[in-house]
Amino acid sequence: MSLIQPHKIIPSLKLNQKFTLLLVIVFLMGTILSGIVLSSVLNYNARSQFNSEAMILLKTMNAVREYTNTQVTSHLETQIKTDFLPQTVPTYAAREVFEILRKEPDWNQFFYKDATLNPTNLRDKADPFEEKLIAQFRNNPNLKGLEDFRQFPTGKVFYIARPIQISEASCLECHSQPSKAPKSLIERYGSENGFGWKLNEIVGAQIIFVPANAVYNRMRQSQILVISIVVGIFAVTILLVNIWLKRYVVKPLKRMANAAEAISIGNMEAEFEQQSTDEVGTLAKAFTRMKISLQMAMQRLSQNRNL
Repeated sequence: MSLIQPHKIIPSLKLNQKFTLLLVIVFLMGTILSGIVLSSVLNYNARSQFNSEAMILLKTMNAVREYTNTQVTSHLETQIKTDFLPQTVPTYAAREVFEILRKEPDWNQFFYKDATLNPTNLRDKADPFEEKLIAQFRNNPNLKGLEDFRQFPTGKVFYIARPIQISEASCLECHSQPSKAPKSLIERYGSENGFGWKLNEIVGAQIIFVPANAVYNRMRQSQILVISIVVGIFAVTILLVNIWLKRYVVKPLKRMANAAEAISIGNMEAEFEQQSTDEVGTLAKAFTRMKISLQMAMQRLSQNRNL
């Protein structure tokens, strides 16, 4: 089976077909480049949106933690020693507030967690993925945060993680040794978990999960819409250019070719019509001068023969 050889096919095409082929190639290249650039821009915008949403939620949860620590815990220190209240723990308060927020339909796919390697409340126990994030923070104390995507059974999510470091000695009152912890805390959570923490140790990671599927679906819809508009514009452009070429270039050239063919077989009545002053009109004018020169040469030749 012989292969198609473009260098033999292209010269055989008509002028408007060559222009159409050129425009189609430009159209395909433009569409591909537009799709690549548009995809990059939309991905960047989507990631910026995820980051912005996650940072707002993270700052809000930190505000809840700060309020709990300064406005609640500090006023109930005496009572906590005899009757432990989980509501006075910043981590517990932030998680409970976020769970209330998740009851709203628009927020039920967002998630917040103070993932900890050895938590008092096993609800905060880090899963294997979160343990890897914590390990990165522990191995690199200068690392201030991590952000990337994670796949959940419900879909793809974007996360922001910040290290949880024991920076105050007061935190060790409940997490150093079971004997130093309030008895009511031991009664509620037991003495097996949440102890052995050390000052300045990174014990976990504060993580916000933001659902990505909805945003990416909207992004893909936007991409399809924009690409469709680009395709439509290119298609209309190709159609208009073809109409223009056929009317102002192809037809005049075809008339000149027919006139030149008639003149070549001796029909000097054929005319090169000059309907414009552009390059096509200039060509028609040049052919007309050539015709006149040819007529004069033929007349002189005829006179010489008569003599």
